[in-house]
Amino acid sequence: MNAPEPEARQNLIQDLETLRDWLRYAVSRFSEADVYCGHGTDNHWDEAVHLLIQSLFLPMDDNIHFLDAKLTRDERERVLWRIERRVEQRVPVPYLTGEAWFMGLPFYVDDRVLIPRSPLAEFLEEEGEPWLHERPVYRILDLCTGSGCIGIAAAHQFPDAQVDLADVSTGALEVARQNIQRYGMGDRVRAIYSDVFDDLSERYDLIITNPPYVDADDLAAMPPEYRHEPALGLAAGDDGLAVIRRILDEAHQYLTPEGLLVGEVGNSQEALETAFPEVPFTWIEFERGGHGVFLLEAADLARLR
Repeated sequence: MNAPEPEARQNLIQDLETLRDWLRYAVSRFSEADVYCGHGTDNHWDEAVHLLIQSLFLPMDDNIHFLDAKLTRDERERVLWRIERRVEQRVPVPYLTGEAWFMGLPFYVDDRVLIPRSPLAEFLEEEGEPWLHERPVYRILDLCTGSGCIGIAAAHQFPDAQVDLADVSTGALEVARQNIQRYGMGDRVRAIYSDVFDDLSERYDLIITNPPYVDADDLAAMPPEYRHEPALGLAAGDDGLAVIRRILDEAHQYLTPEGLLVGEVGNSQEALETAFPEVPFTWIEFERGGHGVFLLEAADLARLR
């Protein structure tokens, strides 16, 4: 099923009338082209649902009532164009719709930021338990923030905390500020330009970081969908540890005495343990999948220094 020629395209727009029709067509296109699902979905049906429902501004839940609703011609042209971009150019769905979900919250995204998909959502949903039990959490840093989704979600979970979103990408900070405004959190959440800790001066009770951690081999082997994401948010040298090394070396200076560092390194977990055999990493196990997220106490980081 190749990309439709102009006449065939017009036939599709005429023949496919309902949301159900277009969902079926999208799944067929995605399956035939073997598009890779890794930005919020893991199968072609969910990929089609996300693309169609968001493109038509319908609710993500309780939308079965719309399956037999007819699309206007403008809507048909819009969804066909997005289906073809998804297939032919391998553009991830959130970049086509301008929206991604994290911890049940929608966030604006574009190709200046990575698409949210971190298992850190589960850590935040549990409010850091059992590790944060009875610890004060008044200042939080989301380091390498990207879209700001982790820090803004943390602000929802810790309503008494001030949250800083730090990134070295000015484009990412523009996106993060848009999401701060979206949730009306300008009084508690701020976006700060900083190359890791270079431009920061506060001490935090909780530092959460999802830095670049993809090693050179993994980066070269990634499906084409990931080429649309900013390399600055993915690449971390030959071993995937270029940024996390800096974080481990400096984090103790920016944590309160009872502070906690939570970091995601994904597939670079083994490389990190090999590089720092003396560090007592605690690795979180997630019920909904995901791996490579560690916790470290401020005292452990001070000893490492």
